[in-house]
Amino acid sequence: MTTPATLLAQLVGALNQGQIQVVDLTQPLGPDTPVIELPPIFAQSPGLTVERISYYDDAGPMWYWNTIRLGEHTGTHFDAPAHWITGRDLPDNTTDTIPPRRFIGPACVVDVSREVAEDEDFVLTPDHVLAWERDHGVIPAGAWFLMRTDWSKRRGREAFLNVREDGAHSPGFTPECVRFLAQERDVLGVGVETVGTDAGQAANFDPPFPAHNIMQGAGKFGLASLCNLDQLPPVGAVVIAAPLKLVNGSGSPLRVLALVPGQA
Repeated sequence: MTTPATLLAQLVGALNQGQIQVVDLTQPLGPDTPVIELPPIFAQSPGLTVERISYYDDAGPMWYWNTIRLGEHTGTHFDAPAHWITGRDLPDNTTDTIPPRRFIGPACVVDVSREVAEDEDFVLTPDHVLAWERDHGVIPAGAWFLMRTDWSKRRGREAFLNVREDGAHSPGFTPECVRFLAQERDVLGVGVETVGTDAGQAANFDPPFPAHNIMQGAGKFGLASLCNLDQLPPVGAVVIAAPLKLVNGSGSPLRVLALVPGQA
């Protein structure tokens, strides 16, 4: 009989032998990390700033450390339900109260990189998801649904944010797709390679910003600014996305890791 302890030992053994590999889905976080731009009437989230406390010097002869200042939703980050008004009154809706078991789940990865290369405003619909399910099976409850767009391969702040006179232009989800994923498939949340989980033009959707409005309102999560989704299979990976345990946190930067079958 296989015990939980045996399963954990097998996991460690498989990692050590390369049968399971770890893929980092996290963008480097630094002062140059792009941050979402809101209309001027709203308060803006700051970029990351770093101030040195000591560097093996008179201020600290044997240690090096820094003070950092940044918004909760900077770089590769986690959206908790409390991030959006629709989720503000839900139980366990902040980063310090969400049960940690909910940070881990199987990954379902839909590859729409070709569509996005042709149309930067591409939005995923329920029909796209159903077509994916015909090839890979029904999305299991408690899965992370990740949209591969290869947007993370864009270089430079302007190309990544892609803001023009009429606002940002980047891929995302239709309201119907978000509702389908949250309510009919009961996913943990959605993950994207763009600066936020909504399409750049999502302010014009009904409801506006559905990946926030509907997903957070359903007690689900968002992962933004992911990378290396091209290294994940459509199914078969497990994603660990644990935010900082910030008291009353609406989200936080995080290190997103995927466990994928290896070649050994």
